[in-house]
Amino acid sequence: MTDRARDNAFLFRQPILNQKNELAGYELFLRRSGGGTDERGSGAALCAVYADLGMRSALGHRSAFIGIDAAFLHQEAIELLPHEGVVLELLLDGIPDKDLLGRCRTLCERGYSLALTDYRGIDDRSRPLLPIVDVIKIDVQMAGESQLRDLAGSLRRLPIKLLAQGVDSQEHLERCRKVGFQLFQGRYFAQAEIVSGRRLSASQTALIRLINLVGLDVDTPVIEDAFKHEPALTLNLLRVVNSVGHRGSRYAQPVTSLRQAITLLGRRQIQRWLSLLLLAPANGSADPSGSALLQVAALRGRMMELLVEATRVHDRKLSDLAFLAGVLSMMPLALGLPIEEILQQITVDRDLWTALCMHEGLLGTLLALLECFDGDDAAGCDQLLTQVTGGLNHHTLNTCLSAALRWLHENGA
Repeated sequence: MTDRARDNAFLFRQPILNQKNELAGYELFLRRSGGGTDERGSGAALCAVYADLGMRSALGHRSAFIGIDAAFLHQEAIELLPHEGVVLELLLDGIPDKDLLGRCRTLCERGYSLALTDYRGIDDRSRPLLPIVDVIKIDVQMAGESQLRDLAGSLRRLPIKLLAQGVDSQEHLERCRKVGFQLFQGRYFAQAEIVSGRRLSASQTALIRLINLVGLDVDTPVIEDAFKHEPALTLNLLRVVNSVGHRGSRYAQPVTSLRQAITLLGRRQIQRWLSLLLLAPANGSADPSGSALLQVAALRGRMMELLVEATRVHDRKLSDLAFLAGVLSMMPLALGLPIEEILQQITVDRDLWTALCMHEGLLGTLLALLECFDGDDAAGCDQLLTQVTGGLNHHTLNTCLSAALRWLHENGA
């Protein structure tokens, strides 16, 4: 892929989760809408984009899975990638020869992790690679339950992690867990049954009530009183305020007053925090930041904010609304309710309602753009980019992704 073609490609990602439903990494790949082709094999271009966007620091402790074909595997440029934080996916069609196996061993000795894709059992293609690779990828869409069991069973005694690719439902996830998979690739966590009239839990109702109060900009004593009826949220708020650090603050001692915490954190941050809590796992996890859905929502919110800034629209209110639009757009998945019914219970700005329910206005267009971006829809992204004033392009979108991932990492998610 030429430099020009690379600049006109979208950097897409597919999340990879561990057994705790936490994000362990992403498979990264380039795709252009013009040719309608998948550029997963364009290792050189992908490596260049990875470096240009600073993806190593952006991803933090999470791994980037990058597809490498046999031709690029032998090039020295591959070693410009950091050996930590990168998994090289071997895209091999035929039986590996002596030179290829030697190159794989050299990369392993230099600290790189290797993954074998499209595994369909022990054969002449996979047998010589099994002592070398760290991860085996199996497409669950191409295998039934008994076949999955056989494939996983044949590898059980090897020090290899099994990655289930194409997991798009809870049923797929549970089936793969039972037979021994440790990693799961797909968007099954973003699948939910949306049912009109579904009853919300008491904790969800409490969060919505507080979001409503903050959105109405009522007096601080009213918000303080509402928090007092929710002891767990009060403790979490105090913990958040004290953990944020607020370095340089005139408060030398830990914040113990609820009113002080509300004032110090500010209405804008409280509204963001409460909205993200609404997406936290329903099991009351002590550390909801590990929730994949919550992280995707925070990432989309930050990308919305960055895209508004990139359009050169210098409007603080619009930036705030952009973050909330990104977060709230994930609430139907978290709550199992249509967005219209959720917004009947939360007071939001008219522009925000229009963006979420009708995809109209700048926020609505940007939200539709990110929905296409998250869905690997290059043609849809291209079409929507033409509708946004301010000169957004492929590079802008890819750069905003890197910046949002870095923000997510730096904020402890």
